[in-house]
Parts: sequence; structure tokens; C-alpha cells
Amino acid sequence: MLKESAKKNKRVLEPSDRIAEVLFGLIMVLTFTGSLSVAEADRMEVRTMLIGALGCNFVWGIIDGILYLMSCLSETGRNLAVFRAVRSAKNPQDARRLITEALPPVVASILQPAELETMHQRLQRLPEPPDTARLDREDWFGALGVFLLVSLSTFPVALPFLFIGNAEVALRISNVVAILLLFLTGLAYGKCVGRRPWLIGISMIALGCFLVALAMALGG
Repeated sequence: MLKESAKKNKRVLEPSDRIAEVLFGLIMVLTFTGSLSVAEADRMEVRTMLIGALGCNFVWGIIDGILYLMSCLSETGRNLAVFRAVRSAKNPQDARRLITEALPPVVASILQPAELETMHQRLQRLPEPPDTARLDREDWFGALGVFLLVSLSTFPVALPFLFIGNAEVALRISNVVAILLLFLTGLAYGKCVGRRPWLIGISMIALGCFLVALAMALGG
């Protein structure tokens, strides 16, 4: 009951989370396409690069999905711990303090003691919480979403190599697609944070290129 109430209006993945997952997938595949020497590459090298890029993002999609589930389980555990602490508080002052500490600072700063006490009373009337934190259906859907975002973000950048025999032309088209996706990712992120979308879009291209260059320089 407690977890259902907390997640009633929560999306499977927040927009900022989706953007981060797409950016991660793009950077991962660009480290592979950027390492390809088009002057010397033959079909076997291109095939090896594609298998490496697709396989790496597939595996990291699984890993990222597992990490997402671990995060959900940890968050649920913290919520249960706060809930139990509020219910077992020895006096109303301790209960109100625990509720205040669990709320975002801006929200907590405008609540009056009477409002906090109302929350305390409503929490007391909720059914007994489960003994341990558990994952629910939304958590598993979120993990699947993380996996799909990381793994599928590889394909737009890799597709030119599947349909174009000339490695140099395919690489140029792939780079254009990657730059466009980085820009669109930046636009979406700019809208999320309330900044100028086009400026964040350009900044995202620069950030993506820097991270790819850094990963390649370090052997990534």
C-alpha cells in the first residue's frame, strides 16, 4: 500500500533518466565507430566493429537494468525504514522531525506543525508495511526500459554500416546521425532543466565528442 501510493504518479522512467540512458548508449557505440580506420577497413573489420558495438551495448543494457532494480530496491527499503520510524516514534515531535527530513527541503520548509501532525496521523492509519522491501511490476518495467534505451540507441548509428558497402561513406553518415541524436538529446534535456534547448543541444554535441575522444584515448 505504501509503495503503491508513492508510485501512483511516478513514471517508469523520468525524462532525465531516459536522456541519460540514450546519451550513454550513443557514447558507447561512438567509441567503436570512431576507432574504425575507413582507409584500411574491409567488410570483416566492419562486421567485427558492429558485433562489438551491438554486443557491448546489449550487455551494458542488462547491467544498467540490474543497477536500476538495485536502486529501486534501495529506495523502497529507505521508505519502509522511514515509515516504520515514524510509526514507532516515542512522541509527536520526533515523528514530525522524521517526516520533515524525508521530504524535499523546499516542501518541508513551508509545512506547519499542524500539517506535519496530520501527515503523522495519516501514516499511523495506513496498513502495516511489508517486512522487507520488494520489487513490483513498475520496477521491472523500468529495468526493461533502461535495457531497451541503452541497447536500441546503438542501432541508428550502426545502421549505415549494415546497408552501405563503402565504409567511408557509411562512417560519414553514421557520424551525422550521431551528431543529430546528440543534439536532439540536448534539446530534450534543455527543456527538462529549463535552459535554452538549442544551446544545451550544441553543448551536448561537444560533451559527447569529448567523452568519446577521452574513452578512445584511454583505450575504451
